[in-house]
Amino acid sequence: MPISRSLALAIHFVLDECVPPILRDRAWFTWLPFQLLFGRHAETFRSFKDRAHDLSPEEFRRVYAETAPVHLERPTDLNAACLRRIRARIAGRTVLEVGCGRGHLAGLLATAHDVTACDIAIDRALPARHPRVTFREENVERLSFADRAFDTVVCTHTLEHVQDLDAAVRELRRVARRRLIVVVPRQRPYRYTFDLHLHFFPLGHMLAARFPPERGAGGRILENVGGDWCYEEERVDTPLPAAQSA
Repeated sequence: MPISRSLALAIHFVLDECVPPILRDRAWFTWLPFQLLFGRHAETFRSFKDRAHDLSPEEFRRVYAETAPVHLERPTDLNAACLRRIRARIAGRTVLEVGCGRGHLAGLLATAHDVTACDIAIDRALPARHPRVTFREENVERLSFADRAFDTVVCTHTLEHVQDLDAAVRELRRVARRRLIVVVPRQRPYRYTFDLHLHFFPLGHMLAARFPPERGAGGRILENVGGDWCYEEERVDTPLPAAQSA
């Protein structure tokens, strides 16, 4: 079912902010929507949070591959403001996108940069759709790239999915030479959500806390951009450009 990120944010606002938590997080409240949206995969979505941390990396990857047909259909999870922000903030020539999804952002960035894009499972059609992008199947918690391999590393709508968040943050920082850009949804934690999210960041400091300052690193920016959190840090001790309103 095609749905824009702006509409998705509006739906999340109604469900997560307007529906009382005592009602919102009841299994019976979400049973019918889950059946309508996910069909035979409904139980996978309902039970995912309970069992995700016990899955092996291959089992975890398989869940995403098998449920791909029922995920919301849109070119990118990024809202328009975040998309503009990222394109304006790329530093250097080489870019790694971690968690590239359908390849929309990677394809846009490849018009002006040397882009490598990776995800836990890559659609076989992506290389033909975006011939300028090098696609790799990778797990963000164990990236195979060398230290400081890319000028800019971009990771959007991915960290909320990972099993080991601390390991993912270490890997993103390890492979970024100049700049790291991260986007996550501003979402309240609930057991029954219409996604496979394991981590939630309703407040900005909850994201910032997962990126503690490092000696020798530069400036950091955390902003609400179009309804999602956008975090940016310099991997060397140089000033960030002034933030632009979005």
